[in-house]
Amino acid sequence: MFGIPGQSPVTITTPAAKQIRKLMDRDNRFGLKIGVKKGGCAGMEYTMDYVDAADSNDEVVEQDGARVLIAPMAQMFLFGTEIDYETSLLESGFKFKNPNVVDACGCGESIKFAEN
Repeated sequence: MFGIPGQSPVTITTPAAKQIRKLMDRDNRFGLKIGVKKGGCAGMEYTMDYVDAADSNDEVVEQDGARVLIAPMAQMFLFGTEIDYETSLLESGFKFKNPNVVDACGCGESIKFAEN
């Protein structure tokens, strides 16, 4: 929808692709759909859901066998984002390295984008 020809809107690290593939295979799902919604102390939150099909306006990114779908309303907020999967002693989860974020809350669950 808002794509730049020849440029993927998001990149997926090898650990993230491995985890997405693992969950897609385990639950026999089409892909991982990401988006943003209003909420949290900084104003916006990421959403993630496994889906069985792409909507007609979803941006679909496939990398290393992983399939990520970007909801139409989130596309402009996610360009340039790297999706990673990190495992530490205390937690494991997907991490978004998004150059469009100007602020985040202390817990890391909520983000803010520049107002234009």
